[in-house]
Amino acid sequence: MKTGLFSIGLDTYWPQFDGLLDNLTGYHNQIRDQLNAMGTDLVDAGMVDNPEKARQAAQLFKTEDVDIIFLFISTYALSSTVLPVVQKAKVPVVMLNIQPVAQLDYETFNAMGDRGKMTGLWLEHCQSCSLPELACVFNRSGVDYHVVSGYLQEDYVWQEIKDWVDAAKVAHGMRENRVGILGHYYNGMLDVYSDLTQQSATFGNHFEILEMCELFDLRQAVSDDEVNAKLAEFADKFDVSAECEQSELQRAAKTSVALDKLIAKHQLGSMAYYYEGSGEYENIVTSVIAGNTLLTGSNTPIAGECEIKNVQAMKIMDLFGVGGSFSEFYLSDFKDDVVYLGHDGPAHFAIAEGRVGLVPLPVYHGKPGKGLSIQMTVKHGPVTVMSVVTRRDGSVFLQVCEGESVAGPTLHIGNTNSRYKFPMGAREFMNDWSRGGPSHHCAIGVGHIASKIEKFAAIVGIEVRKLTAG
Repeated sequence: MKTGLFSIGLDTYWPQFDGLLDNLTGYHNQIRDQLNAMGTDLVDAGMVDNPEKARQAAQLFKTEDVDIIFLFISTYALSSTVLPVVQKAKVPVVMLNIQPVAQLDYETFNAMGDRGKMTGLWLEHCQSCSLPELACVFNRSGVDYHVVSGYLQEDYVWQEIKDWVDAAKVAHGMRENRVGILGHYYNGMLDVYSDLTQQSATFGNHFEILEMCELFDLRQAVSDDEVNAKLAEFADKFDVSAECEQSELQRAAKTSVALDKLIAKHQLGSMAYYYEGSGEYENIVTSVIAGNTLLTGSNTPIAGECEIKNVQAMKIMDLFGVGGSFSEFYLSDFKDDVVYLGHDGPAHFAIAEGRVGLVPLPVYHGKPGKGLSIQMTVKHGPVTVMSVVTRRDGSVFLQVCEGESVAGPTLHIGNTNSRYKFPMGAREFMNDWSRGGPSHHCAIGVGHIASKIEKFAAIVGIEVRKLTAG
């Protein structure tokens, strides 16, 4: 992900106020160093203080194909110096209204006695002067922009900038993502049906339609050594129940190896799947949960029931580094005021509370066959729940709520399930969440990241519906 940075100033000032440009350049360099430390490929256009430099910066950002631009308002600058840059780049712009200090030492300042030097020092701190002018021009020009206001030593400022960087990385990652679709929708789940064109238009990703016969062929070619290596991986990543029959473990391991090969062959970053078949095809689809859980916990989210919208949500969470476990609503506990969410797999084992259990199921509820499944609880502490939602007109938005994964009894039915508390309580959460019109699936990540998700949504140009108390 490439990040653009430029500062703005007014070249008329430099010969008038000795040392002003040097000081402003020093602040620019502090921001540059911080952005570099955030793991971006930084394209630095330096100080833009006249129309000619604006054209040069515009061409640089266009040539380098930056994903986002940070604009440091170092002092007052003319909006005519800025507009050509952002118009040509056509990427989100974050204006940094960042002063050197939180508060000017007014007594010392007024005691300087030299109004020329005082004016120069004021100009070093007058970042706010240009902000309304730029916002006005951007509004009238249809330029997408965002603002961070504060001062250089403030943790809030750097956290906001990092959140924008992280959000831009996720937007870039979604554009690079190849989403596999294996099989077909679960028959009758009208809520999960997706418009792939609209999903691609919104997030920029590619969809690869896959055939079950290809997975069958890959599975047929799996060697005994590969199965044994996968069994060792099961033992390493899962608490394998003594109830698991060796034949079931081998069946799941063979399928897991084939799934790995399918993902690698098509360079997939995520996948949605579902299938109902007989014979060898049923053998495959009833043995995928363990392998798909390994993939999900290793940054290739997999969503069951061919829930394409939810695998998009899971991928967004995963790119933010917070997990994104496949979930649906299990039940509400109105006495403890918690909501249970889980699924029969796959799960995101990297965000589990303790070890993840691999257990046998005598029947997959609502699906054919039997096999192995995952018993897991999401790590206790702050969580964010998110869904990718489609409106009646086909447009896409994100629905988000922050809550807590809390300790307490869970259902030992061979599924992932956790207890969640939300600030508005279980009853109102269920009412308000449902009013947004998501499918019955959602993605759960650890930590409170609604503000980052809002920034990501701003970058890709969609809305966020955030549930809050009151």
